Amino acid sequence: MTLQNDLFLRALARKPVDRTPVWLMRQAGRYLPEYNATRKKAGNFLTLCKTPELACEVTLQPIDRYGFDAAILFSDILTVPDALGLGLHFVEGEGPRFHRRITSEADIAGLPQIDIGPALGYVGDAVALIRQELQGRVPLIGFTGSPWTLACYMISGGSSGDDFLSVRKWLYSRPDLVHQLLGRITEVVIGYCRMQADRGAQAMMVFDSWGGLLADAAFEKFSQPYIRRIIDGLTQSHPALPTIVFVKGGSGWLEKTAATGCSAIGVDWSISLDQARARVGSRCAVQGNLDPAVLLGTPAHIRAEVGQAIRSFGTLGEGAGHVFNLGHGISQFTPVENVQCLVEAVAEFSGQQA
Repeated sequence: MTLQNDLFLRALARKPVDRTPVWLMRQAGRYLPEYNATRKKAGNFLTLCKTPELACEVTLQPIDRYGFDAAILFSDILTVPDALGLGLHFVEGEGPRFHRRITSEADIAGLPQIDIGPALGYVGDAVALIRQELQGRVPLIGFTGSPWTLACYMISGGSSGDDFLSVRKWLYSRPDLVHQLLGRITEVVIGYCRMQADRGAQAMMVFDSWGGLLADAAFEKFSQPYIRRIIDGLTQSHPALPTIVFVKGGSGWLEKTAATGCSAIGVDWSISLDQARARVGSRCAVQGNLDPAVLLGTPAHIRAEVGQAIRSFGTLGEGAGHVFNLGHGISQFTPVENVQCLVEAVAEFSGQQA
């Protein structure tokens, strides 16, 4: 099926575009009334994720409403630990929890060898259904959590209110066990991403949500090399598949992130787009970087901030490569009309940079 809007893929390939493509992290979420209606129908978040028809429905909702230039699979990064037998569930007001957690070398050794298809087939089914229902309107992004981020949840047993201090303690007491776990996770993640690509994902994003907690030297040891393995594994099996790596709080490591071989790096609002573009040079495209809080402001301020970001990145000719996005996920408190304002502002101001 011919892709009707390929701006996103062209930007990732750093080819000329006539305007900057835009999509938003968590663009299918609680700020949308239609999402809340579907989630209520599902009964709970996990059922929403594990029912391909419902995951497809909410994936398409922001595309139908706003005309974003890319859809992203509706799922959760913790599907992988769940498939490894940790027993994912969500506690209202507290977030994700596991019935089991990794506390020892024996726990790591006891992780099952899984067949990606049966274990995570509902994700593949969702990807295939979304591709079918999109009818070539825009590309579909698949995603995964990074090995380090998934390890944080697996060792802590879920969300952590202390910045995963107990997990980071392992780095300086049993780094050998951390590497064992990261290696095991990486094997599964590569298979998981390949499955998504086989079923129709047209780009892949790696979320290193907790990479910013690491010290500089620790990032080089415990996150970056495992992300690079994932990119290498995808390049071997799907050489044309573009990849995006987003390290939350990782503006200090843009060069190291670009060195993973990804097609684009995601950046947050702690660094300007012109600085990010200068630091990665011709190695990859740049995605980001509006503060999600901007969308809680007035339309005038939204337009001003979008315009500033677009001008900061600069021209959109050959070799440029900018995908407009937030520096993190959209807030559930965002007014729906403010997102429309953002989309229109990106089109207006980026058209002046083409």
